[in-house]
Amino acid sequence: MTITEQIAALVGQISNRPAPVTEDESLFEAGYLDSFTLTDLVGELERAFHIRIPDADLNPRRFDTLARISAYVEKTRRVNHAGQS
Repeated sequence: MTITEQIAALVGQISNRPAPVTEDESLFEAGYLDSFTLTDLVGELERAFHIRIPDADLNPRRFDTLARISAYVEKTRRVNHAGQS
């Protein structure tokens, strides 16, 4: 399962809806996420991908689409991995 597929599954689980299928659809406009479920998603992303998302990064625009979330998770994992070396 790809990172994007894992994130889609998490979004579906949190929103109690079928997982989104397009990477560029706004998760907020489509009703998958709101300000409350965003914090739930961040917690799930931290657990699932073993990353730490700082409060300063909690910008809804950063988490608006599966593509943006996936890119953020991949970047954060690389930074965390580099810091552990």
